[in-house]
Amino acid sequence: MDVTPLIPEGRQVIESYGEGRFRIAGTLHRGSVIVFPERTLAWPLSDIGELTPESLDTVAAARNSVDVVLLGCGAKMTLIPRLLREKLRAAGIVVEPMDTGAACRTFNVLLSEERRVAAALIAVD
Repeated sequence: MDVTPLIPEGRQVIESYGEGRFRIAGTLHRGSVIVFPERTLAWPLSDIGELTPESLDTVAAARNSVDVVLLGCGAKMTLIPRLLREKLRAAGIVVEPMDTGAACRTFNVLLSEERRVAAALIAVD
């Protein structure tokens, strides 16, 4: 029995990650990315220490189509700045920090459930 979730064509399924890159919907992306259900954007962060409240302006601007953003912090989860959490909350978006691998897997599950999700993913080696 096939248990593969049915995901509409054109969705940005995260197929793999590691070695500083991601394979998303058949396309290789080097470095960190922000993934929405319908598009993937380069994200100019290489370490969670570079994260600022402005780092997720692209996600905040998508507040009409995103309820939660999964923040892939790299190899391990870390706390995020209070100002960043408050800025996203003001836009109606919940931020969930976790390690990048967990964020990739969770994104795919929520995508298959047709949830309003985005993932901001720090690339890992």
